[in-house]
Amino acid sequence: MGKGLKEEVLSDDLRYNLRPWVAQANQNPIAVSHAKGVFFWDYDGKRYFDMSSQLVNSNLGHSNEEINEAIKKQLDNFAYIAPAHAAYPRSNLAKKLVKKAPSNMAKVFFTCGGAESNDNAILIARAFSGKYKIFSSYRSYHGSTIGSGNLSGDARRFAAERPSAGGFIKFLTPYIYREKIKFKNEKDIAKYYLELLCDQIIAEDPNNIAAITLEAVAGTNGVIIPPKGYLEGVRKLCDEFNILLHIDEVMGGFGRTGRLFAFENFDIQPDIITFAKGITCGYVPLGGVIVSKEIADFYDTHQLLCGLTYNAHPLACAAGIAVLDYYDNHHIFKHVRKLGKVLKQTLASFEKKHKSVGDIRSIGLFAAVELTADKRAKKSLSDKIPYVVNLLRQRGFATIGRGSNIIIAPPLIITKEELLEALEILDEVLHIVDNEYEK
Repeated sequence: MGKGLKEEVLSDDLRYNLRPWVAQANQNPIAVSHAKGVFFWDYDGKRYFDMSSQLVNSNLGHSNEEINEAIKKQLDNFAYIAPAHAAYPRSNLAKKLVKKAPSNMAKVFFTCGGAESNDNAILIARAFSGKYKIFSSYRSYHGSTIGSGNLSGDARRFAAERPSAGGFIKFLTPYIYREKIKFKNEKDIAKYYLELLCDQIIAEDPNNIAAITLEAVAGTNGVIIPPKGYLEGVRKLCDEFNILLHIDEVMGGFGRTGRLFAFENFDIQPDIITFAKGITCGYVPLGGVIVSKEIADFYDTHQLLCGLTYNAHPLACAAGIAVLDYYDNHHIFKHVRKLGKVLKQTLASFEKKHKSVGDIRSIGLFAAVELTADKRAKKSLSDKIPYVVNLLRQRGFATIGRGSNIIIAPPLIITKEELLEALEILDEVLHIVDNEYEK
């Protein structure tokens, strides 16, 4: 039965589904039978470590009974009620989020995911400020809708750009490993890029700039951690030129770095926070925009020109409440900070012993292993990443790759023993890569 169903699932999937970001021919997806904790299984009974938490969203793993029960309980009460009505799940989740957010935050606008969150953040920032330009990094990904696609900086923005919605300005952010200038320290790197950003703000006229959007830790593009002082410097520029600071926490938020939000690893307070992924861990789609008191007060007397049929969906909000409670009751963020040290130390040892590892970047349970064909020249192995990802997959280590990076972002509930067992597979594959591609 399993084999027959597997063939049916794969056949129908390849025949009827359009898969994102790839040419559709020659795809070889895993037909997933079931999942539990940090693992999922195919129909042949093969077990896979979920080492990217799917799309860095399954923070609490699969088949969590507390989340399942919260959704079932809400479903028995009512599944849906329109956004115009008050409902316990949406009001309670909004209150929880505001109470956990920085003290300058006041209200939440809920969406169905990260792209919609960033779309609506753009609308909110422009209406509040009366300005239209939005700055964002080339080394970023914020979604693939027209708004969030233009906000994104990596090459996936090109489809959304033609024709461009207008007003989207890109700037370069630090990437310590790939810097061509030899700086003395991180402080000098931050200073250099802040000066470039300041010049660009002036050239674009700050009277036209509504917001600067940044991921505190750029996730999809390789877990790029900013140098010391950089985000604090961006905050100062925003204050100086009366520009809103919007931090995208869609991937970095909800414990991924060991804090509620990734920006809490730095000394800043945003004006706008967008989130998704780890708020429900994928059990039901949900995202949102948290805004400062100043912005919230503005909308007391101005119409909020944002709307979604599934705004603050009760089932999603019920899942969100259960997820936040689970983070607290099971001390998940503390666990992440503790286990993050193990991950960082182990990956650092890989960097030393593997000729193919050019750099490792790690914060909490959020890491990238950047591969190279030549350590001295830092020659990229980006064309080989799909092959490496497949080698890992064959050995039961499921993850994603981007550019020349292998992403390591397991569910936050992973144990030390499970983490080390999975990293042994990575170690084995890196030995293969060493022998095949290092010169």
